[in-house]
Amino acid sequence: MQRFGLLLVCLLSVAFFARPALTQRPVTLSFLIQAQEASKWPAIIQQFEAENPGIRLNLVEGPNPTNQVEDLYTAAFLLGKAPYDLVYMDITWVPKFAAAGWLLDLSDRIAREELAQFLAADVEGGRYEGGLYRLPFRTDFALLYYRKDLLEEAGLKPPKTFDELMQISQNLKAQAKAEWGFVWPGRQYEGAAAMFVEILKGHGGFWIDPGTGEVGLDQPPAIDAVRFLRSTIEQGVSPPGVTNYAEDQVRFLFQSGGAVFMRNWPYAFPLANAPDSPVRGKVAIQPMVSAPGGESGACKGGWGLGIAKTTRHPQEALRAIQFISSLNTQRDFMLETGYVPSRPTLYADSQIVAKYDYYPQLLAVAEQAVLRPPIPQYAQASDILQRYLSAAFSGQLSPEQAMQRAARETRALLGRYQGGAG
Repeated sequence: MQRFGLLLVCLLSVAFFARPALTQRPVTLSFLIQAQEASKWPAIIQQFEAENPGIRLNLVEGPNPTNQVEDLYTAAFLLGKAPYDLVYMDITWVPKFAAAGWLLDLSDRIAREELAQFLAADVEGGRYEGGLYRLPFRTDFALLYYRKDLLEEAGLKPPKTFDELMQISQNLKAQAKAEWGFVWPGRQYEGAAAMFVEILKGHGGFWIDPGTGEVGLDQPPAIDAVRFLRSTIEQGVSPPGVTNYAEDQVRFLFQSGGAVFMRNWPYAFPLANAPDSPVRGKVAIQPMVSAPGGESGACKGGWGLGIAKTTRHPQEALRAIQFISSLNTQRDFMLETGYVPSRPTLYADSQIVAKYDYYPQLLAVAEQAVLRPPIPQYAQASDILQRYLSAAFSGQLSPEQAMQRAARETRALLGRYQGGAG
Protein backbone atom coordinates (compact mmCIF):
# COMPACT_ATOMS: atom_id res chain seq x y z
CA MET A 1 0.00 0.00 0.00
CA GLN A 2 2.87 2.35 0.78
CA ARG A 3 4.38 1.62 -2.61
CA PHE A 4 1.00 2.21 -4.33
CA GLY A 5 0.45 5.48 -2.48
CA LEU A 6 3.91 6.73 -3.45
CA LEU A 7 3.23 5.86 -7.10
CA LEU A 8 -0.12 7.67 -6.98
CA VAL A 9 1.51 10.79 -5.55
CA CYS A 10 4.14 10.72 -8.31
CA LEU A 11 1.51 10.36 -11.04
CA LEU A 12 -0.58 13.18 -9.63
CA SER A 13 2.51 15.39 -9.40
CA VAL A 14 3.46 14.71 -13.02
CA ALA A 15 -0.07 15.43 -14.17
CA PHE A 16 -0.22 18.64 -12.17
CA PHE A 17 3.05 20.04 -13.49
CA ALA A 18 2.60 18.75 -17.05
CA ARG A 19 -0.89 20.19 -17.49
CA PRO A 20 0.19 23.79 -18.22
CA ALA A 21 2.69 22.54 -20.82
CA LEU A 22 0.03 20.44 -22.50
CA THR A 23 -2.58 23.18 -22.57
CA GLN A 24 -0.29 26.06 -23.51
CA ARG A 25 -0.39 25.91 -27.30
CA PRO A 26 1.73 28.20 -29.49
CA VAL A 27 0.09 31.48 -30.56
CA THR A 28 -0.56 31.65 -34.30
CA LEU A 29 -0.46 34.97 -36.15
CA SER A 30 -1.97 35.03 -39.63
CA PHE A 31 -1.41 37.53 -42.44
CA LEU A 32 -1.94 37.80 -46.19
CA ILE A 33 0.74 38.49 -48.84
CA GLN A 34 0.80 38.53 -52.64
CA ALA A 35 1.82 35.14 -54.02
CA GLN A 36 4.83 36.50 -55.90
CA GLU A 37 6.31 37.90 -52.68
CA ALA A 38 5.10 35.16 -50.34
CA SER A 39 7.61 32.74 -51.86
CA LYS A 40 10.41 34.97 -50.53
CA TRP A 41 9.26 34.86 -46.87
CA PRO A 42 10.03 31.31 -45.59
CA ALA A 43 13.46 32.32 -44.26
CA ILE A 44 11.96 35.20 -42.25
CA ILE A 45 9.28 32.95 -40.78
CA GLN A 46 11.74 30.19 -39.93
CA GLN A 47 14.12 32.60 -38.17
CA PHE A 48 11.33 34.31 -36.23
CA GLU A 49 9.83 31.04 -35.02
CA ALA A 50 13.27 29.77 -33.99
CA GLU A 51 13.77 32.85 -31.81
CA ASN A 52 10.13 32.89 -30.59
CA PRO A 53 9.16 29.26 -30.00
CA GLY A 54 5.78 30.19 -28.56
CA ILE A 55 4.62 32.01 -31.70
CA ARG A 56 3.83 30.68 -35.17
CA LEU A 57 3.45 32.79 -38.32
CA ASN A 58 0.77 31.65 -40.74
CA LEU A 59 1.36 33.24 -44.15
CA VAL A 60 -1.66 33.15 -46.46
CA GLU A 61 -0.88 33.55 -50.16
CA GLY A 62 -3.09 36.03 -51.95
CA PRO A 63 -3.41 37.04 -55.61
CA ASN A 64 -0.65 39.10 -57.24
CA PRO A 65 -2.59 42.30 -58.10
CA THR A 66 -2.33 44.62 -55.11
CA ASN A 67 -5.88 45.89 -55.46
CA GLN A 68 -7.18 42.32 -55.12
CA VAL A 69 -5.16 41.79 -51.95
CA GLU A 70 -6.57 45.06 -50.59
CA ASP A 71 -10.08 43.85 -51.44
CA LEU A 72 -9.52 40.59 -49.56
CA TYR A 73 -8.35 42.42 -46.44
CA THR A 74 -11.30 44.83 -46.75
CA ALA A 75 -13.85 42.05 -47.11
CA ALA A 76 -12.41 40.21 -44.11
CA PHE A 77 -12.54 43.30 -41.89
CA LEU A 78 -16.07 44.17 -42.99
CA LEU A 79 -17.21 40.79 -41.68
CA GLY A 80 -16.31 42.04 -38.22
CA LYS A 81 -13.95 39.25 -37.21
CA ALA A 82 -11.04 39.15 -39.62
CA PRO A 83 -8.86 36.00 -39.64
CA TYR A 84 -5.72 38.16 -39.81
CA ASP A 85 -3.59 39.34 -36.89
CA LEU A 86 -0.94 41.17 -38.91
CA VAL A 87 -1.76 43.38 -41.89
CA TYR A 88 0.86 43.62 -44.63
CA MET A 89 -0.01 46.92 -46.29
CA ASP A 90 0.84 48.99 -49.32
CA ILE A 91 1.53 52.55 -48.22
CA THR A 92 -1.65 53.87 -49.85
CA TRP A 93 -3.93 51.60 -47.78
CA VAL A 94 -3.04 53.09 -44.40
CA PRO A 95 -5.54 56.00 -44.33
CA LYS A 96 -8.44 53.81 -45.46
CA PHE A 97 -7.74 51.00 -42.98
CA ALA A 98 -6.98 53.38 -40.11
CA ALA A 99 -10.05 55.56 -40.71
CA ALA A 100 -12.24 52.43 -40.74
CA GLY A 101 -10.92 51.44 -37.31
CA TRP A 102 -9.36 48.20 -38.50
CA LEU A 103 -5.83 48.82 -37.16
CA LEU A 104 -4.24 49.27 -33.75
CA ASP A 105 -2.57 52.61 -33.10
CA LEU A 106 1.12 51.85 -32.53
CA SER A 107 2.06 55.32 -31.29
CA ASP A 108 2.51 54.22 -27.67
CA ARG A 109 4.08 50.89 -28.62
CA ILE A 110 6.98 52.05 -30.82
CA ALA A 111 9.65 54.34 -29.36
CA ARG A 112 10.66 57.51 -31.19
CA GLU A 113 14.25 56.30 -31.22
CA GLU A 114 13.16 53.20 -33.10
CA LEU A 115 11.15 55.19 -35.65
CA ALA A 116 14.11 57.50 -36.25
CA GLN A 117 15.99 54.54 -37.75
CA PHE A 118 13.61 54.41 -40.74
CA LEU A 119 13.34 56.71 -43.74
CA ALA A 120 11.21 59.68 -42.69
CA ALA A 121 8.78 59.36 -45.61
CA ASP A 122 8.19 55.69 -44.80
CA VAL A 123 7.25 56.54 -41.23
CA GLU A 124 5.05 59.41 -42.39
CA GLY A 125 3.31 57.04 -44.79
CA GLY A 126 2.28 54.92 -41.81
CA ARG A 127 0.55 57.79 -39.99
CA TYR A 128 -3.05 58.93 -40.11
CA GLU A 129 -4.52 61.83 -38.12
CA GLY A 130 -1.78 61.72 -35.51
CA GLY A 131 -1.72 57.95 -35.08
CA LEU A 132 0.87 55.43 -36.25
CA TYR A 133 -0.60 52.34 -37.90
CA ARG A 134 2.20 50.79 -39.95
CA LEU A 135 5.85 49.94 -39.36
CA PRO A 136 7.92 50.07 -42.59
CA PHE A 137 9.50 46.94 -44.01
CA ARG A 138 10.56 47.48 -47.62
CA THR A 139 10.32 50.78 -49.42
CA ASP A 140 9.92 51.80 -53.04
CA PHE A 141 10.29 55.00 -55.04
CA ALA A 142 10.51 55.83 -58.72
CA LEU A 143 13.66 56.73 -60.63
CA LEU A 144 14.62 58.33 -63.92
CA TYR A 145 16.85 55.89 -65.80
CA TYR A 146 19.08 57.04 -68.64
CA ARG A 147 21.64 55.66 -71.08
CA LYS A 148 24.85 57.11 -69.71
CA ASP A 149 26.86 55.74 -72.65
CA LEU A 150 24.79 57.67 -75.20
CA LEU A 151 24.97 60.92 -73.23
CA GLU A 152 28.72 60.58 -72.71
CA GLU A 153 29.36 59.86 -76.40
CA ALA A 154 27.39 62.99 -77.33
CA GLY A 155 29.11 65.10 -74.69
CA LEU A 156 25.82 65.75 -72.89
CA LYS A 157 25.15 66.06 -69.17
CA PRO A 158 22.16 64.33 -67.55
CA PRO A 159 19.04 66.53 -67.65
CA LYS A 160 17.82 68.57 -64.71
CA THR A 161 14.66 70.01 -66.27
CA PHE A 162 11.80 68.77 -68.42
CA ASP A 163 13.03 70.95 -71.32
CA GLU A 164 16.51 69.45 -71.13
CA LEU A 165 15.05 65.93 -71.15
CA MET A 166 13.11 66.79 -74.31
CA GLN A 167 16.12 68.42 -76.00
CA ILE A 168 18.47 65.52 -75.27
CA SER A 169 15.83 63.03 -76.43
CA GLN A 170 15.30 64.84 -79.71
CA ASN A 171 19.04 65.28 -80.22
CA LEU A 172 19.90 61.61 -79.78
CA LYS A 173 16.86 60.46 -81.69
CA ALA A 174 17.87 62.66 -84.64
CA GLN A 175 21.29 60.97 -84.56
CA ALA A 176 19.56 57.57 -84.66
CA LYS A 177 21.14 56.64 -81.32
CA ALA A 178 17.78 55.34 -80.08
CA GLU A 179 14.32 54.95 -81.54
CA TRP A 180 12.63 56.83 -78.70
CA GLY A 181 13.63 59.44 -76.16
CA PHE A 182 11.48 58.93 -73.05
CA VAL A 183 9.26 55.98 -72.10
CA TRP A 184 6.84 56.05 -69.18
CA PRO A 185 3.77 54.14 -67.91
CA GLY A 186 0.72 55.79 -69.47
CA ARG A 187 -1.85 53.01 -69.18
CA GLN A 188 -5.03 53.75 -67.23
CA TYR A 189 -3.99 52.17 -63.90
CA GLU A 190 -2.36 53.08 -60.59
CA GLY A 191 1.09 53.26 -62.17
CA ALA A 192 0.05 56.28 -64.23
CA ALA A 193 -1.28 58.10 -61.17
CA ALA A 194 1.93 57.36 -59.27
CA MET A 195 4.05 58.63 -62.16
CA PHE A 196 1.92 61.77 -62.49
CA VAL A 197 2.61 62.64 -58.83
CA GLU A 198 6.28 63.15 -59.78
CA ILE A 199 5.59 65.25 -62.86
CA LEU A 200 3.10 67.29 -60.83
CA LYS A 201 5.64 67.86 -58.06
CA GLY A 202 8.23 68.93 -60.61
CA HIS A 203 5.85 71.59 -61.92
CA GLY A 204 5.14 72.87 -58.42
CA GLY A 205 1.61 71.51 -58.21
CA PHE A 206 -0.34 69.22 -55.91
CA TRP A 207 -3.14 66.68 -56.19
CA ILE A 208 -5.05 66.86 -52.88
CA ASP A 209 -4.09 68.64 -49.68
CA PRO A 210 -5.07 66.11 -46.99
CA GLY A 211 -5.23 68.80 -44.32
CA THR A 212 -7.65 71.15 -46.05
CA GLY A 213 -9.24 68.93 -48.70
CA GLU A 214 -8.19 71.42 -51.37
CA VAL A 215 -7.84 69.96 -54.87
CA GLY A 216 -5.12 71.27 -57.17
CA LEU A 217 -5.78 69.32 -60.36
CA ASP A 218 -7.30 72.23 -62.27
CA GLN A 219 -4.56 74.66 -61.31
CA PRO A 220 -1.94 75.79 -63.90
CA PRO A 221 0.88 73.54 -62.58
CA ALA A 222 -1.27 70.41 -62.93
CA ILE A 223 -2.40 71.37 -66.42
CA ASP A 224 1.23 72.05 -67.37
CA ALA A 225 2.20 68.62 -66.06
CA VAL A 226 -0.39 66.92 -68.29
CA ARG A 227 0.60 69.13 -71.19
CA PHE A 228 4.24 68.07 -70.82
CA LEU A 229 3.41 64.36 -70.88
CA ARG A 230 1.11 64.82 -73.85
CA SER A 231 3.85 66.79 -75.67
CA THR A 232 6.28 63.88 -75.40
CA ILE A 233 3.90 61.89 -77.62
CA GLU A 234 3.02 64.76 -79.97
CA GLN A 235 6.69 65.61 -80.55
CA GLY A 236 7.75 62.02 -81.14
CA VAL A 237 9.87 61.75 -78.00
CA SER A 238 7.62 59.01 -76.60
CA PRO A 239 5.94 56.30 -78.70
CA PRO A 240 2.16 56.59 -79.27
CA GLY A 241 1.78 53.19 -77.61
CA VAL A 242 3.03 54.60 -74.30
CA THR A 243 -0.64 55.25 -73.45
CA ASN A 244 -0.98 51.45 -73.09
CA TYR A 245 2.30 50.78 -71.28
CA ALA A 246 2.69 49.58 -67.71
CA GLU A 247 6.06 49.30 -65.95
CA ASP A 248 7.20 46.10 -67.62
CA GLN A 249 6.32 47.25 -71.16
CA VAL A 250 8.35 50.39 -70.43
CA ARG A 251 11.25 48.29 -69.13
CA PHE A 252 11.25 45.91 -72.10
CA LEU A 253 11.57 48.81 -74.54
CA PHE A 254 14.30 50.57 -72.58
CA GLN A 255 16.21 47.36 -71.82
CA SER A 256 16.22 46.37 -75.48
CA GLY A 257 18.04 49.63 -76.27
CA GLY A 258 14.99 51.36 -77.71
CA ALA A 259 14.94 54.50 -75.52
CA VAL A 260 17.27 57.04 -73.92
CA PHE A 261 15.21 57.72 -70.76
CA MET A 262 12.81 55.64 -68.70
CA ARG A 263 10.71 56.28 -65.63
CA ASN A 264 10.48 53.15 -63.49
CA TRP A 265 10.97 51.62 -60.04
CA PRO A 266 14.24 50.22 -58.58
CA TYR A 267 13.34 46.64 -59.54
CA ALA A 268 14.29 47.49 -63.14
CA PHE A 269 17.95 48.26 -62.37
CA PRO A 270 19.25 44.71 -61.77
CA LEU A 271 17.20 43.49 -64.74
CA ALA A 272 18.69 46.15 -67.01
CA ASN A 273 22.13 44.99 -65.90
CA ALA A 274 21.51 41.28 -66.15
CA PRO A 275 24.08 39.26 -68.16
CA ASP A 276 21.74 38.96 -71.14
CA SER A 277 20.66 42.63 -71.16
CA PRO A 278 21.68 44.67 -74.25
CA VAL A 279 22.18 47.75 -72.03
CA ARG A 280 24.18 46.08 -69.28
CA GLY A 281 26.64 48.54 -67.73
CA LYS A 282 25.23 51.41 -69.81
CA VAL A 283 22.51 52.59 -67.45
CA ALA A 284 22.52 55.29 -64.76
CA ILE A 285 19.81 56.59 -62.44
CA GLN A 286 18.79 59.94 -60.97
CA PRO A 287 15.72 61.65 -59.51
CA MET A 288 12.99 62.77 -61.89
CA VAL A 289 13.63 66.14 -63.53
CA SER A 290 11.62 69.27 -62.71
CA ALA A 291 10.73 72.67 -64.12
CA PRO A 292 13.43 75.36 -63.69
CA GLY A 293 13.62 76.21 -59.99
CA GLY A 294 11.24 73.39 -59.13
CA GLU A 295 11.69 70.44 -56.80
CA SER A 296 12.27 66.89 -57.97
CA GLY A 297 9.99 64.22 -56.60
CA ALA A 298 9.96 60.43 -56.53
CA CYS A 299 6.61 58.78 -55.91
CA LYS A 300 6.68 56.91 -52.63
CA GLY A 301 5.71 53.27 -52.58
CA GLY A 302 6.52 50.46 -50.21
CA TRP A 303 5.10 47.90 -47.82
CA GLY A 304 4.93 47.57 -44.07
CA LEU A 305 3.12 45.82 -41.24
CA GLY A 306 0.29 46.85 -38.98
CA ILE A 307 -1.70 45.00 -36.33
CA ALA A 308 -5.38 44.15 -36.79
CA LYS A 309 -7.56 45.66 -34.08
CA THR A 310 -9.43 42.35 -33.75
CA THR A 311 -6.35 40.27 -32.94
CA ARG A 312 -6.37 38.39 -29.64
CA HIS A 313 -2.58 38.54 -29.48
CA PRO A 314 -1.45 42.19 -29.74
CA GLN A 315 1.78 41.70 -27.79
CA GLU A 316 2.90 38.77 -29.90
CA ALA A 317 1.89 40.65 -33.04
CA LEU A 318 4.00 43.62 -31.97
CA ARG A 319 6.98 41.34 -31.41
CA ALA A 320 6.50 39.93 -34.91
CA ILE A 321 6.34 43.24 -36.76
CA GLN A 322 9.35 44.58 -34.86
CA PHE A 323 11.34 41.47 -35.76
CA ILE A 324 10.33 41.59 -39.42
CA SER A 325 11.17 45.29 -39.79
CA SER A 326 14.45 44.98 -37.85
CA LEU A 327 17.85 45.82 -39.30
CA ASN A 328 19.07 42.24 -39.54
CA THR A 329 15.87 40.89 -41.06
CA GLN A 330 15.78 43.65 -43.64
CA ARG A 331 19.44 43.08 -44.53
CA ASP A 332 18.92 39.36 -45.08
CA PHE A 333 15.72 39.90 -47.06
CA MET A 334 17.19 42.59 -49.31
CA LEU A 335 20.30 40.49 -49.99
CA GLU A 336 18.09 37.62 -51.08
CA THR A 337 15.51 39.55 -53.09
CA GLY A 338 17.00 42.87 -54.24
CA TYR A 339 14.10 44.83 -52.75
CA VAL A 340 14.89 48.23 -51.25
CA PRO A 341 15.17 48.65 -47.45
CA SER A 342 13.30 51.20 -45.35
CA ARG A 343 16.32 51.75 -43.08
CA PRO A 344 18.77 54.33 -44.52
CA THR A 345 21.86 52.76 -42.91
CA LEU A 346 21.43 49.69 -45.12
CA TYR A 347 22.05 51.70 -48.29
CA ALA A 348 25.71 51.81 -47.28
CA ASP A 349 25.84 48.35 -45.71
CA SER A 350 28.98 46.55 -46.91
CA GLN A 351 27.19 43.26 -47.62
CA ILE A 352 24.41 44.93 -49.61
CA VAL A 353 26.72 47.26 -51.54
CA ALA A 354 28.98 44.32 -52.41
CA LYS A 355 26.01 42.69 -54.14
CA TYR A 356 24.12 45.80 -55.32
CA ASP A 357 26.69 48.52 -55.95
CA TYR A 358 24.05 51.05 -57.03
CA TYR A 359 22.32 51.14 -53.63
CA PRO A 360 24.19 54.23 -52.35
CA GLN A 361 22.77 56.17 -55.33
CA LEU A 362 19.25 55.17 -54.35
CA LEU A 363 19.35 56.92 -50.98
CA ALA A 364 19.43 60.42 -52.49
CA VAL A 365 16.27 59.61 -54.46
CA ALA A 366 14.61 57.96 -51.46
CA GLU A 367 14.99 61.16 -49.47
CA GLN A 368 13.07 63.11 -52.15
CA ALA A 369 10.06 60.84 -52.01
CA VAL A 370 6.55 62.25 -52.53
CA LEU A 371 3.50 60.66 -50.93
CA ARG A 372 0.27 60.15 -52.81
CA PRO A 373 -2.64 61.85 -51.00
CA PRO A 374 -3.01 60.12 -47.60
CA ILE A 375 -6.80 60.10 -47.55
CA PRO A 376 -9.26 57.25 -46.85
CA GLN A 377 -10.82 57.72 -50.30
CA TYR A 378 -7.50 57.37 -52.12
CA ALA A 379 -8.58 54.44 -54.34
CA GLN A 380 -11.59 56.37 -55.66
CA ALA A 381 -9.57 59.59 -56.11
CA SER A 382 -6.90 57.67 -58.01
CA ASP A 383 -9.52 56.08 -60.27
CA ILE A 384 -10.83 59.54 -61.17
CA LEU A 385 -7.35 60.83 -61.97
CA GLN A 386 -6.43 57.74 -63.99
CA ARG A 387 -9.50 58.07 -66.22
CA TYR A 388 -8.88 61.70 -67.06
CA LEU A 389 -5.14 61.29 -67.52
CA SER A 390 -5.88 58.54 -70.01
CA ALA A 391 -8.33 60.78 -71.85
CA ALA A 392 -5.72 63.55 -72.04
CA PHE A 393 -2.86 61.27 -73.08
CA SER A 394 -4.92 59.74 -75.87
CA GLY A 395 -6.16 63.12 -77.13
CA GLN A 396 -9.82 62.54 -76.28
CA LEU A 397 -9.75 65.62 -74.07
CA SER A 398 -7.41 68.60 -73.88
CA PRO A 399 -5.23 68.86 -70.76
CA GLU A 400 -7.45 71.72 -69.52
CA GLN A 401 -10.69 69.80 -70.05
CA ALA A 402 -9.33 66.62 -68.48
CA MET A 403 -8.00 68.30 -65.35
CA GLN A 404 -11.07 70.48 -64.86
CA ARG A 405 -13.29 67.40 -64.95
CA ALA A 406 -10.94 65.43 -62.73
CA ALA A 407 -10.90 68.26 -60.18
CA ARG A 408 -14.69 68.57 -60.22
CA GLU A 409 -15.25 64.85 -59.63
CA THR A 410 -12.56 64.75 -56.94
CA ARG A 411 -14.18 67.64 -55.07
CA ALA A 412 -17.52 65.85 -55.28
CA LEU A 413 -15.91 62.68 -53.90
CA LEU A 414 -14.34 64.50 -50.97
CA GLY A 415 -17.55 66.42 -50.36
CA ARG A 416 -19.53 63.21 -49.97
CA TYR A 417 -17.16 61.85 -47.36
CA GLN A 418 -15.89 64.99 -45.68
CA GLY A 419 -18.94 67.20 -45.52
CA GLY A 420 -18.00 69.34 -48.47
CA ALA A 421 -14.26 69.85 -47.83
CA GLY A 422 -12.32 71.01 -50.88
